[in-house]
Amino acid sequence: MTSPKRTIIAFERITKRFGPVVAVDNVSLTIEEGEFFALLGPSGCGKTTLLRMLAGFETPTSGRILIDGQDITRAPPNRRPVNMVFQSYAVFPHLSVLRNIEYGLRMEGVPSAERRARAEAALALVQLEGYGDRMPDQLSGGQRQRVALARAIVKRPRVLLLDEPLSALDAKLREELRFEMSALQDRLGITFVMVTHDQDEALALATRCAVMHKGSLMQVATPADLYEFPASRLVADFIGSVNLFEGRVEADESDHAVIDLPELGIKAWLDHGTGASGTVQIWLALRPEKVELHKRDNGQPPPAMEGTPPGYNVVAGRILDIAYLGSESVYDVRLEAPAGGPGKRLRVIRPNLTRWDQEDFTWDEDVWIGWHAEAAHVLLA
Repeated sequence: MTSPKRTIIAFERITKRFGPVVAVDNVSLTIEEGEFFALLGPSGCGKTTLLRMLAGFETPTSGRILIDGQDITRAPPNRRPVNMVFQSYAVFPHLSVLRNIEYGLRMEGVPSAERRARAEAALALVQLEGYGDRMPDQLSGGQRQRVALARAIVKRPRVLLLDEPLSALDAKLREELRFEMSALQDRLGITFVMVTHDQDEALALATRCAVMHKGSLMQVATPADLYEFPASRLVADFIGSVNLFEGRVEADESDHAVIDLPELGIKAWLDHGTGASGTVQIWLALRPEKVELHKRDNGQPPPAMEGTPPGYNVVAGRILDIAYLGSESVYDVRLEAPAGGPGKRLRVIRPNLTRWDQEDFTWDEDVWIGWHAEAAHVLLA
């Protein structure tokens, strides 16, 4: 039997005001020991302010912050069991790599031999053995970020705070370091709390994410649940790409639901109930990779989509644009409007499983758009 995880960080009704501006608005949140937790949202949403309050660089206007059950709301940064890795690396340019990593230990009066042993062990953890005598200007951006990580973990904090840690790196290096950071966190067992606006980064690294908007907490969930079961249009639209259509619940049973989509002139069939009966307005969310393209050569709709009766989850359209991205192709499709006029636009993503997949469809081609009964998600807000 798995033992329950222990809460290490608790934000209790935290509010932070800068004059008339409310940067963080009554946020309550718990983070478990050993988690890789991401605070995710656009610029100005309050995520960095929340991290800075946890680090001790800002003081809440109201509310409490607990670490290990201890109230640290007004404790100075050096009295908290946390350390921080900044977006800009913040390594000392005049100190060697090893002396950079030893710096915090030297300030704490750790003996020289122990400092050296711990610093070299931290270098090995971030895969920089043999780099101790180099100066920061002799390192790449990715190596300097590793030095910043080593300097933070060498002090053995209970919690490591990461402020947009990979944003200064190029795309390929970011992807490489994601795997390294995830493996490092797993080996150390330290609780990581990361701030990022990059959805891919959060989904790839975090065990749970908190999506913030205008200072408020919108949803806290695992990456998979955020993507597949967003709690609102805002979360659905922020996490990845999504097609949203306004509709109304026409039938809602335990094993299926029917959604009327006036914008498309069709009805959608879901293989589950929604609990939204009587709701005046809902939105149907469809991820682009869950939508299928079908040829329209003979003018007849394709066979019924998987899990749906005939006549549901199919609409006609025309391909306006195609973006070839190597592993996949993205199709911009204009759907036929039910009563003339411009139709809705829809995005479709198809994996290029062979070298010729991208040649199946072309610009200005008339197509059928379809999706399975389990593909769509209903949003009430």
